[in-house]
Amino acid sequence: MKTKDIVLVALFCALTIVLGLIPPIPMPGVPVPVTLQTFGVMLAAMILGPKRAGLVLLLYVGMALIGLPVLPGGRAAMAVLAGPTGGFLLGMIPGAILAGWLGGAGLSRGAQHVGAQLAKWQILRDWLACIAGGVVLVYACGIPWMAAVTGMSLSKATWVMLAFVPGDMLKGLVAALVAGRVRHLNLT
Repeated sequence: MKTKDIVLVALFCALTIVLGLIPPIPMPGVPVPVTLQTFGVMLAAMILGPKRAGLVLLLYVGMALIGLPVLPGGRAAMAVLAGPTGGFLLGMIPGAILAGWLGGAGLSRGAQHVGAQLAKWQILRDWLACIAGGVVLVYACGIPWMAAVTGMSLSKATWVMLAFVPGDMLKGLVAALVAGRVRHLNLT
């Protein structure tokens, strides 16, 4: 890896940690709080691409699993995996990779030279990539885990998580817009 890649991975890992430090919002009757971690997943994926975004989340999850208090609420350690959020945490790694791959962050370096119409399509593509990786795949890993840990049925766990979808879709849109602006400025 180049020095620039190492710096960007560390920077986005720090950003994800900061987003996780914003106090989680508990949802009534739901064992998983609302956090901004998934925004970090989506933003890293859209700006850094699949390889570097995967490394960001691998580093982030690794830090949590060795005991550093980087998760929302200052949580950490292997005990987090035993809880209802463990699957969501682990799902962030493949979620970032998939979103980065679908968004094609590494392929869009010349975005500042494209017309406004094409830029709008890139934002739509990035938003859909954020939803596919940062929502669908993360949920696909987290919902069965949460159901198993809490003892609720898979269908009930899925219905419970529907409350998070509008907020996560908004996070994906913001990540797509920010990534489009970063590409326009050619900052990565």
